Amino acid sequence: MDNNMFYDAVVIGGGPAGLTAGLYLARACYRVLVIEKETFGGQITITSEVVNFPGTGPVSGKELTERMRLQAEGFGCEFMSAEVRKLDLSGDVKNVVTDRGNIECLGIILATGAHPRMIGFEGEAEYKGRGVAYCATCDGEFFTGKEVFVVGAGFAAAEESVFLTKYASHVTILAREPDFTCAKATADEAKNNENITIHYNTEVERVEGDSVLRKIVYRNNETGEVTAFSPENGDTFGVFVFAGYAPSTELVKGVAELDEYGYIVTDRNQKTSVDGLYAAGDVCIKSLRQVVTATGDGALAATELEKYISVMQKKTGRKAEMPVARAKAHSIVDSGKEEGKDSNDQADTGIFSPEILSQLKTVFDRMESPLVLSMHLDDSPVSEELKAYMEELAQKTEKLTAEISEEKGDDLPFVRIMKDGKDTGLEFHGVPGGHEFTSFVLGLYNASGKGQALSGEAEEAIQSIDKKVRMQVLVSLSCTMCPELVTAAQKIASMNENVRAEVYDLNHFPELKDKYNVMSVPCLVINDGEKVLFGKKNVDQLLKEI
Repeated sequence: MDNNMFYDAVVIGGGPAGLTAGLYLARACYRVLVIEKETFGGQITITSEVVNFPGTGPVSGKELTERMRLQAEGFGCEFMSAEVRKLDLSGDVKNVVTDRGNIECLGIILATGAHPRMIGFEGEAEYKGRGVAYCATCDGEFFTGKEVFVVGAGFAAAEESVFLTKYASHVTILAREPDFTCAKATADEAKNNENITIHYNTEVERVEGDSVLRKIVYRNNETGEVTAFSPENGDTFGVFVFAGYAPSTELVKGVAELDEYGYIVTDRNQKTSVDGLYAAGDVCIKSLRQVVTATGDGALAATELEKYISVMQKKTGRKAEMPVARAKAHSIVDSGKEEGKDSNDQADTGIFSPEILSQLKTVFDRMESPLVLSMHLDDSPVSEELKAYMEELAQKTEKLTAEISEEKGDDLPFVRIMKDGKDTGLEFHGVPGGHEFTSFVLGLYNASGKGQALSGEAEEAIQSIDKKVRMQVLVSLSCTMCPELVTAAQKIASMNENVRAEVYDLNHFPELKDKYNVMSVPCLVINDGEKVLFGKKNVDQLLKEI
């Protein structure tokens, strides 16, 4: 194998636990790669304010974890946006199979976290995306002026209920327990909010509707009283489920020991039942799931893995080369500065920060063919923003050219990716910022050549598509679950001229939200409504639908 794809350690998961593990391993002079399939920073990035992380004042989850990432990068930690498909842990040298190729390493830290758990009440799956939702940050604005029910009694239920009052006409919490199960300070914010009503000892029996939710039925477990709610004006409403999380341990199921709930079993040093495999964060069995405990897990797992790697380097005779120069200064304040210059004296980098430019350079260097960013504009401020964005991006590499098309088209503004004068099938309607910036760049990489590696079966399935398929991916730039579906759709479109992948920022195209009754993102519309699906999907899952 190419030694550039050999690492001392691979960390799977880019949340607080994974970022901390990467920092500690890199600081100990090991070559370490952190792989994240969605958003570096993990689920905490959708939290608007973190107030209980030691040593910091109120800070957004996104800002806090970006500081972590920059600090790890300063010590030489490397990062990859990819999906890990399989692990081979049988030998002294471990094999990590991703959708961007295979990676060898001596040790692995699993920090894949957990994903929202479904409760299973009648109608939950049927109305997912059509009224039933799991992310207040992603989907809250779809329920502006409408009634909202929150199901749960934990930290997320209490905190997100308060957040949802920004949009909803009223929030009703349905808590199965006799009281909240989270910290009193968090619970009190919900209890003292005049726009929130709380029903304890209450469970949802079912939800009903037509194309959207029209009715919810819930029961008091103590009195047996059953209540049915339907909006008086015939409107719809929302049900947000915050019933805990299910661990993301599919990669090690049947390989490492898991408990009855699917969480990975570790010893007090974060070691799993498999030599060379450690785990950290919400994927582990633990009584408190907070950023501070995740970072502690990551630090301990990394420190223990260091000892294992040292032994394996001697046993195997393999040691990863360090192609990434370690930063000379590691403070957050100094991160990104040129030596000898104050931050106020730096050259203007325009729209993109020095850190983003560094990541862009890596992608641009791997692009095989030049592309044209064909902009279809109107007179709106969004068009001006898109034009500035694309022109700035094109200035950073000779591989990209930004051009304004005389052809207007529908759903303006948008940028269409062209290669050798031909349409690649990739479009973004709106401005690809927020969580969609990375997916847009990956789309460019995939359109320029071979791009991200896929299994032979997936490539064969894509090439065999012999009918026209139009995929419209409806997203919100604040959604952490949208990029995976976007990247998968774009990858398929880049490999088959029969397939189109058109991405829409719903903030600018509300008519699509109304047309397809979208109340959750991501939403996938296939062939103008032939199928309307909700939730994130990878390439294999998407191929089954088209």
